[in-house]
This record gives sequence, structure tokens and C-alpha cells, in this order.
Amino acid sequence: MPMKPPEPAGHSSLFGRVRRWVGRSPAGRGWRRGSALELWQRSLGFAALGFLTLVPLLIVISAADPANGQGFAQWLGDGLGVSAPSRRKVEQLIALPGQTLRTTTAFSLAALAVFGLSFGAAVQTTYEKIWGLPPARWWARWRHIVWLAALIGFLLLSAATTRWRQTPAGGVASVVSAVLFFWWSQRMLLGGRVHWGVLLPGAVATTAGLLGLRVFSRLVFSPLIATNTLAYGPIGTVLVIQSWLVGVGAMVYGGAMAGRLVHDEHPRLKAALKRRG
Repeated sequence: MPMKPPEPAGHSSLFGRVRRWVGRSPAGRGWRRGSALELWQRSLGFAALGFLTLVPLLIVISAADPANGQGFAQWLGDGLGVSAPSRRKVEQLIALPGQTLRTTTAFSLAALAVFGLSFGAAVQTTYEKIWGLPPARWWARWRHIVWLAALIGFLLLSAATTRWRQTPAGGVASVVSAVLFFWWSQRMLLGGRVHWGVLLPGAVATTAGLLGLRVFSRLVFSPLIATNTLAYGPIGTVLVIQSWLVGVGAMVYGGAMAGRLVHDEHPRLKAALKRRG
């Protein structure tokens, strides 16, 4: 049986040098950290908890405002960045505000609140692992309540100002408010154990990632909603929303990890600039 001729030594050494260079680069170190953090698995957990707790909770709260029309469905369609036909599919998936209030029980609200707190705990745990911090004490769980309330308020405010945010001034204000929220979220859930200035790059990276996800949603998820609805019915829209939430989780956790990487690479960057100078 003829043997495969060996690859040229130059090709092998070139590939090895490129691989070692990529491995030693900030991107390579970030990739290894993301793998060690199990970023993808944590993003799946973010999507599951978000869809199970946060989405129903927001539907109920937005339904309490009769002037909000379709309630949370309008914001979700805008957040997905999908076209008008696909947005109508999303709105048809979610019950009307009046129907939501009539079918909501005290037990379901209590269960949503409990699971919502576990959502905050999951985000806090990931932030702690990103920064290499020990778990917070049990009495610090009040931070989950404050963070969840702030998150709901932030999303409902975004839903109420959907049309205004489509203007240039509204778009700038939306980006700035998102940076401030994720900046504060890290500080709150980490219990003030990381300095404000260190957390700012992560908040900026998270917001930039979510803006990129919005563009991706318009290009990919919008047509997927139409095709999946034809193929699978309403469950097709659910699958697209769940996939979008996975992307949101990846941007939230990935942005925080990018902030940690910027913090760790800062001394190396200063040293490199001194050597070049």
C-alpha cells in the first residue's frame, strides 16, 4: 500500500509558528478562557432560564399596562430586529394583555419570582467565575432581587420608548443606557468587589455585542421565523426566540469576559508599547 508522502518541513513549521502565535495572542488566551468557563453551556442555561422565567414575568407585568397594546410582544419583536411580517408572528405567539391577566394566578406569579431570582444567581455565578472571585455569602442574595427589579424596569422602559429609540437621539440614549446598565449590573452582582473603572470595558463590549446580535437577527432570524412557522407552526417561532436568547447570553457573558481580558492584557500592552518606543 503506497504511503502518503510527508508534508514539506517548511509548511509544517509555518503552520506550527502560526498556531503558536495565535495561541499566545490575546484572542488565543480569550478562546482558552471561554472554553474553561464553558461559555456556550452557560449561554444555553441563560436562554433556558430567561425563557422560563423572565419572558413570562415581563408578559404579565406589561399586561398590567392597558395602554401598552400588545405589551411585551412589541418589545420582543423590536429586540429581535425582525421585519414587520415576522414581528406579527411573534405578537401572535403571545397572549393578549387582557387574556394574560385573566389567566394568571398568584401561584404562577410566585413561581416566576422564585425562578427569576435563580436567573440572577446564575448571572452572578458566571460573573464571579470570570473574575476569579469566590461565591458571595448567602445573605447577599438581596442583590438578585434588586438586579432583577432593575432588569425588568430597564426592559419595560425600553418597550415603552420603542418608537423614540428609533430616532438618532433615541438610539444614542439607548446605547448609553445599555452601557450604564451592564456596568452597574456587574458591580451589583459582584458585590462591589471589582472597581468601577475595571468593569467599564466589559459593559461596552456587552453593548457592542448586543448591537451586533441585532444586525445578525435582522439578517438571519427574521427569515427563519417565517420559514419555521410554516414548517413547525408556533413552535418554530419559539425555537427562533430561544436561539436569540442563547445569543444574548453569549454576548452578556462574552462581553464581561472581554472586559476581564482587557484588564489582564493592559500590562502586556503597556510593556509592548514601551519596547516599540
